Amino acid sequence: MTGSPHQKFGFDTVFDNAGGAYSPPRPKRLFTADEVEALRAQAFAEGEQQALGSMAALQAQALAQIAAIVGQALPKLASVAHEHREGSAELALACARAIADAALARFPYAPMQAALENLAREIEASPRLVVSAPPELAEGVQAALAETAQAIGYAGAIQVRAAPLGEAAFSIDFGDGAAAFDPAAAAERVAAALNAALAAEGLHAEPLIPGSES
Repeated sequence: MTGSPHQKFGFDTVFDNAGGAYSPPRPKRLFTADEVEALRAQAFAEGEQQALGSMAALQAQALAQIAAIVGQALPKLASVAHEHREGSAELALACARAIADAALARFPYAPMQAALENLAREIEASPRLVVSAPPELAEGVQAALAETAQAIGYAGAIQVRAAPLGEAAFSIDFGDGAAAFDPAAAAERVAAALNAALAAEGLHAEPLIPGSES
């Protein structure tokens, strides 16, 4: 019996649905220098593109983490800044009290003289001033205020009374009105106003560093 020779079976033989068999083309094993260079360039480009994609994904992930951390840190920073403002305000008040106390100790009659000068228009028609001052200042007030009265042109009488007032405190009664000064009470009012301002601004104050945003 003669016929076409049988095709030798090999591991690269592929059978189709009709029962036929064929051998697919074998991959090319020899390449020219230009082909090798083209394949190398293509592989390099694909690898570079994949690496850039991975780096972009990592950068996006890192930025998301940084944003989350900063978002958690900002409230704490605002709280620290507010505490810093409160501490600075307390320090400023303490320094102001120390300076004021030293000034009052050195010039105890200066506030009374300044008050008399500011009241010049109000007291010009008053025939008498009644000044109340602490006992330790009462003796020197008469001479100090007499000098100021002469400077402002006040010709009425000045009567000084010793009263249990605080240090450097005094009051001036001129019939139609009165004026008083208490350093301790004034310091308390300043502190209360400052604390109220700090509480009102809370954590929404201006940034500590000019030009920066909180």
